[in-house]
Amino acid sequence: MASTIQVRVDDDLKAKSDRLFKDLGTDTTSAIRMFLTQAVLNNGFPFALKRRGIDSNPYAPLSEAEFLEKLELSRGHAEQGKYRDADAIVADMKEK
Repeated sequence: MASTIQVRVDDDLKAKSDRLFKDLGTDTTSAIRMFLTQAVLNNGFPFALKRRGIDSNPYAPLSEAEFLEKLELSRGHAEQGKYRDADAIVADMKEK
């Protein structure tokens, strides 16, 4: 048995999401079904929920200690071969 969910959204949001999902090869109903499936699999939202503001700014300056910590982590990843060539990343972006 299948249940029906009805949601009211702004016309502009609906049109934009319909276009987006069509470009991604699906429809809005399937996208909502995917969201619900992922929420159940993740036992919560399938993405991070964050407040907007200074605390969530990914471009906020790092302290010297934070920078050195991230640098050391990056070096460790590089030693383990966990990196991608910049040319490959640029090629992927151009492909998309």
